[in-house]
Amino acid sequence: MPPARSDGGRRHGSLDVATTAQGGRAANDLVDWAGVAHPPAGAAPRIACVVPSLTELLFALQLGEHVVARTGFCVHPRGVVKRVPKIGGTKDFDLDLLRAQRPTHLVVNVDENRRETVAAARAFVPHVIVTHPGVPDDNARLFSLFGVIFGRQREAGALAEELAAALAGLDAAVAGLPRERVLYVIWKKPWMTVSRDTYIAATLARAGWDTVPAAAQVRYPRLAENAAAWHAADRILLSSEPYAFRERDVQELALRCGKPVRLIDGEMTSWYGPRAIAGMRYLARMRRALAGHEEGASTGSARE
Repeated sequence: MPPARSDGGRRHGSLDVATTAQGGRAANDLVDWAGVAHPPAGAAPRIACVVPSLTELLFALQLGEHVVARTGFCVHPRGVVKRVPKIGGTKDFDLDLLRAQRPTHLVVNVDENRRETVAAARAFVPHVIVTHPGVPDDNARLFSLFGVIFGRQREAGALAEELAAALAGLDAAVAGLPRERVLYVIWKKPWMTVSRDTYIAATLARAGWDTVPAAAQVRYPRLAENAAAWHAADRILLSSEPYAFRERDVQELALRCGKPVRLIDGEMTSWYGPRAIAGMRYLARMRRALAGHEEGASTGSARE
């Protein structure tokens, strides 16, 4: 289940973060989202990562040999990542197992990890890198941050170019398409969705999908069976994670709500790093496909 997070001031969820311009770049590429400047790591860093998408990013930057610890949810790149020792989950990673790997760096994320656990890890990990991308463009800053700290500027630059191309492709794909209100569902029993103050909502907005509810007190609000969001949405999207929705859920909700319901790959909307590049391309294809399908479909269809 996604973390419960507070949204006041400069503190988001479980970690303290420094406010930066949305989609912008830090003045110093060595500064993380907590406002901490990290020195270059040198030739032999030992990196622990408790953020699945960022474990994948480290491998994409050709840093795989330096990754010494991961969570059980860090499954990409498949096969290759299996050699890295697991130290538990994102919320409950084992501090003793982490300590045993003698990391020089620990990569954490505001949405993924608990402040208390990270604070305890600071006692023996020299460098804790805090991340908190808020919009897809923030991945460019993320690439640069890791590239400069770990001496992978060339690889980071290549990823940034791919990201820019993928974002441009998504913008072109949705140009001229009407914006839609979507209810993006991430959990069942209780039903839960995302607020607009999340990376997921920002990613969907880039694809021309505005999430409902438009305002929420928490970042991952619960949905009552009669919540207004069910009726306000033009389309309902059921994410593959953290709850693994299936086709039967699509059918049940389509009958209940009488509007289009579709499964969507949660990794393509919520993961940072190289998967965000794939995500922009995925959303461009999806929006084009849905537009083409519905232009020829009869009105009132509950399923796609």
